[in-house]
Amino acid sequence: MRAVIQRVSKASVTIDGKVHSQTGDGLLVLLGIEDADTDGDIEWLSGKIVNLRIFNDENGVMNVSVIDKNGEIMLVSQFTLHASTKKGNRPSYIKASKPEIAIPLYEKMIHRLSADLGKIIKTGEFGADMKVELLNDGPVTIVIDTKNKE
Repeated sequence: MRAVIQRVSKASVTIDGKVHSQTGDGLLVLLGIEDADTDGDIEWLSGKIVNLRIFNDENGVMNVSVIDKNGEIMLVSQFTLHASTKKGNRPSYIKASKPEIAIPLYEKMIHRLSADLGKIIKTGEFGADMKVELLNDGPVTIVIDTKNKE
């Protein structure tokens, strides 16, 4: 799994001209799923996301997690995170899971993040043509790949 985690002041997902979901202070997480992903990846990544200390404390130091600040999370599926640009100029998405594999894993991630955060998270809609709007706070953007735990 690959995740792009952005600290946001607000974020929203619009589908067919209607706001599908929106959030205030917290995290916008773009999630790419590949066939090799497992429940273990979900558990590890969810724990990492909710505990990342990327919000400022009273001294302006990034030392507070989304749980600590009682923030919100929006999770949006994004198969293009598994783009391969090794050859030519047209990205290949061969590593991105097909919906029959990705949807169940995406739904498990929604449930796991909600459980780890202690409240319902907001989401996009898998496979929809979404317009994602955000106000990146900082900006702070973190990329995590469960197959490359640095």
